[in-house]
Amino acid sequence: MLELQNVLYVVTTGSVLRLEQDAVRVEVERSLRARFPLNGLAGIVAVGRVSITTALLARCAEDGRSVVWLDSRGRFLARVEGRTRGNVLLRRAQHLALDDAERTFRIARQVVAGKLQNTRHVLMRGAREAGDESVELTRQADHIAQAIVQTGMVQDIETLRGVEGDAARAYFSVFRYLVKTDQEALTLLRRTRRPPRDRMNSLLSFLYALLRAECVAALEGVGLDPQVGYLHTLRPGRPALALDLMEELRPILADRLALTLVNRRQVGLDDFEQQPGGAFYLSDEGRRTVIRAYQQRKEEVVRHRLLRRALPVGLLPHVQARILARHLRGDLEEYQPFVGR
Repeated sequence: MLELQNVLYVVTTGSVLRLEQDAVRVEVERSLRARFPLNGLAGIVAVGRVSITTALLARCAEDGRSVVWLDSRGRFLARVEGRTRGNVLLRRAQHLALDDAERTFRIARQVVAGKLQNTRHVLMRGAREAGDESVELTRQADHIAQAIVQTGMVQDIETLRGVEGDAARAYFSVFRYLVKTDQEALTLLRRTRRPPRDRMNSLLSFLYALLRAECVAALEGVGLDPQVGYLHTLRPGRPALALDLMEELRPILADRLALTLVNRRQVGLDDFEQQPGGAFYLSDEGRRTVIRAYQQRKEEVVRHRLLRRALPVGLLPHVQARILARHLRGDLEEYQPFVGR
């Protein structure tokens, strides 16, 4: 169990979470393992085979506390929501923006531009520290720079998605050069998701799942509907706006952390399990290690250009959700993505 930055992650298989007065009681095999005051928790994330009693779920729903389930592979399963909260006028503005093709395109373009700038920074940072691979890293970083220019020139969202997809392929084509370890089994040859076909893909997918859960909570926290997005198409059960918000944040909160974990040997071959059919997933201990590192990463401080002040990385989803809400209300002319350094 890890209680860091107001989110309780429960990863121990067989855990049962119960409501005990104003606290969460965590039991394993009917024995008390931990107890956390509810007033100190903004959310609960259950990973793998973890049970939560009805009484605790009802209390969390009443308080507006996020409860999210991920399977042992890090894939999103479900979340508990209480009564609909937030400003109905903001949600109306969100839906009206979706009905306006030009407005939808402008928001999507800003999301893609932010993502591409952050992925380029990851490659350029790696190129400065690389040896022979620096030439290829720089070449693909230049390719992404050209894609950033293209985002300001395209006229429709389908072309924009094509530019984003091409840049993503360029980014992941050299991702393996950012891995500084003699364990070749931890490199990434190409991005695969369902299922992840190597260990690095598995690590990235798990981190993306954690980030997705936080983006959903951040959007709901400001009163936006996570299902109604602009870059990602709408599908039943798909949190399209959370996926939009993730795009600019993945290189910062997930990709760089995955590289750090591997390069510093905090995560190794033994932290993964290969399943029949060739898929790889993090082991129980591997998930604990990654969650600890993820929470520590959230406590690091970055400077936000729009706000002109420093803030913890973990607040970025919430800050960007508020900036998007300000744009939808008409307080900002354009949505401003977060661009790191």
